[in-house]
Amino acid sequence: MTETAARRRAWRRGLLAETLCVVWLRILGYRVLAQRLRTPVGEIDILARRGDVLAVIEVKARRTRAAALESITARQRGRLQRAVQWFIAGRPDLAALRIRFDLIAIIPWRWLVRIIDAWRPEND
Repeated sequence: MTETAARRRAWRRGLLAETLCVVWLRILGYRVLAQRLRTPVGEIDILARRGDVLAVIEVKARRTRAAALESITARQRGRLQRAVQWFIAGRPDLAALRIRFDLIAIIPWRWLVRIIDAWRPEND
């Protein structure tokens, strides 16, 4: 398989995983504000709101829960934090919400694994 074909396959797998997560979040009562949100400072997989919480959700398809957690580096966490700050700057109506960083892991032959508050912003 060529590198281009492998990248396309990974992109499709990621899109399917994120779509599955969006459906699941809606069933749980979240209002999805954005999916695959690209900002000048980074990309957010899913941005969802429920009550007074704005959940920044990273979706990872990995073989284990531990591998999914390990795949989110400090650099990626910083990019996500900057991206959500950029988003909120354009949406002052969301500024009062509590921001939470979650992880949803797609693990083969298991239901989705949601890790609420998977990490805290660096400045907390």
